[in-house]
Amino acid sequence: MEKLTFFDREAGEQLEVFVLEQTKLNGDNYLLVAEDEEGDSMAYILKEQAGQNDEDAFYEIVEDDALLDALTGIFSQMLEDVDFSF
Repeated sequence: MEKLTFFDREAGEQLEVFVLEQTKLNGDNYLLVAEDEEGDSMAYILKEQAGQNDEDAFYEIVEDDALLDALTGIFSQMLEDVDFSF
């Protein structure tokens, strides 16, 4: 399982996460990531954002409720054994 490190601006710290799944919606790339590789843990849906160069892409946590609902439905279908609790 791929492991990513990203900087959480709100918390002011780096967060290591594991990529559980990825999908594309309306031409945008999204990742479902979790703090732990297995078991119950905090999960986030990240949206890929383009940087100034193709190599400078970065991810932001999705906060829009309607978009989160749509993506949660997609990821739920992809990962049948995962339960999303808010």
